[in-house]
Amino acid sequence: MVSHSGLLTVMERAVRKAGSKLRRDFGEVEHLQVSRKGPADFVSLADKRCEETLVEELQRARPDWGFLLEEGGMIEGDPNKPRWIIDPLDGTTNFLHGIPHFAISIAVEEPLYGGRKEITTGLVYQPITDESYWAEKNRGAWRHDQRLRVSARRDMGECLIATGIPFMGHGDFAQWTRIFGAVAPSVAGIRRFGAASLDLAHVASGRYDGFWESGLQPWDVAAGILMVREAGGFVTDFRGGDQPIERREVIAGNDAVHSKLHKLVAGALR
Repeated sequence: MVSHSGLLTVMERAVRKAGSKLRRDFGEVEHLQVSRKGPADFVSLADKRCEETLVEELQRARPDWGFLLEEGGMIEGDPNKPRWIIDPLDGTTNFLHGIPHFAISIAVEEPLYGGRKEITTGLVYQPITDESYWAEKNRGAWRHDQRLRVSARRDMGECLIATGIPFMGHGDFAQWTRIFGAVAPSVAGIRRFGAASLDLAHVASGRYDGFWESGLQPWDVAAGILMVREAGGFVTDFRGGDQPIERREVIAGNDAVHSKLHKLVAGALR
């Protein structure tokens, strides 16, 4: 069995406690109270309860750390200490429609000299399949105790690529359409399953060969980006730069797929 840090033990305990509540609520999804928070963007009581559980568990273990939360915004902590970046329910729309594809995502962001920041730990947990993906900087990416590696495919004609599709009130559909038109004829298939954290975990594990999406929030991708990199992959923004979180643009894959996917995306955006 591979051993991980005490920090990951804390994170694992928190997601499993929150995940058990999500599984229970998922079983009663038709009875959930749902409030609107934006066009076609719903937040359920399950989402909020999950976030509250995560905050409670993580604050108990690291009381001076701050939070960046999808639902709760920012909770200030010691600025010299790390902070948690949390999506309590990535794939809310799937959850509310009874589709068993969603995850809890937690990342640890550490402050560096000069005001810079770095993601050093990430965990993506799928409560329905009980799959726990995790990564620590310079320690690799793992699913439970199995080491993860990105796909070895190099021929785009053999590659399965994941993406997210803009929807009502979210994203640039015209831009996405141009990119799709450039990528689709070159690959074996494109999938859209509606949970970016799991898409990136699946790139890290070689299930997908590549991924692109824009308009993502830090809590959607922070853990997954670290996972892909620790699994030997490359992640950039659409310009090929090292700011996928800041620019809210992600291209991911092994070295060959990333390079070819980047050329297709950049060509579509000229």
